[in-house]
Amino acid sequence: MKNKLEKLFAEKKKDILSIYFTAGYPEKNSTIRVLKELQECGTDLVEIGIPYSDPLADGPTIQKAGQKAIQNGMTLELLFEQLQNSKSEIQIPIILMGYLNTIVQFGIENFYKGCSQSGVSGIIIPDLPIEEYELEHKIYSQKFNIHTIFLITPKTSIERIQLIDEHSSPFIYVVSSNSITGKSVDSFSKLERFYKNLETIKNKTMIGFGIKDHQSFTKACKLANGAIIGSAFIHALSKDQNINDFINNITHSKIEQL
Repeated sequence: MKNKLEKLFAEKKKDILSIYFTAGYPEKNSTIRVLKELQECGTDLVEIGIPYSDPLADGPTIQKAGQKAIQNGMTLELLFEQLQNSKSEIQIPIILMGYLNTIVQFGIENFYKGCSQSGVSGIIIPDLPIEEYELEHKIYSQKFNIHTIFLITPKTSIERIQLIDEHSSPFIYVVSSNSITGKSVDSFSKLERFYKNLETIKNKTMIGFGIKDHQSFTKACKLANGAIIGSAFIHALSKDQNINDFINNITHSKIEQL
């Protein structure tokens, strides 16, 4: 049976908007409120970050959000509880993004089971090697129907891309540059050249890292099936910006809004 993530990518081919935010930020009980508002604004897909003390791939904005969430008392167990209690109200797909140490401490099978019970459709674990996924995670990913999404960068070899394409589903997370989250996209012309290496892959693609406004979102969507916005949205939350206004500014140009 298709989960929500599969259904989304089967039905929508272009301009998919994914928003990332950190669980428990800005307040301990903010997660479901933010999730519901994003759903109401027409966001296609939401990635919820599991707070972690040493997030290697994250820039300062997401790091600070994670530190604040930990101070607020957010845990993976609490996140599952919040999501499970609100599962009937959420129709859009949810992906959890976190680091391997958190999942190992929680228990690998318990983690995948928790995802299934709380309505999570997929996971992104940036520091999970494919080899370890095959040995210890794949059995639970399949058992609980939770998709695992892997990341590639412009420096990923063609051989590695092909291997990732075999295991990632239903999309591959294309990191726009060899940097941390929040940094501007180095060059869309470089991405265009890189995308020539992706012509034969079976998966859809989403571009992340440095997507922050209508212009960068539109450019990313010309190359990929959609784009992921994280640091810019976390910054908006920190400023208490209206979520509907933020999403509208991403999906519509200023001329369209006049």
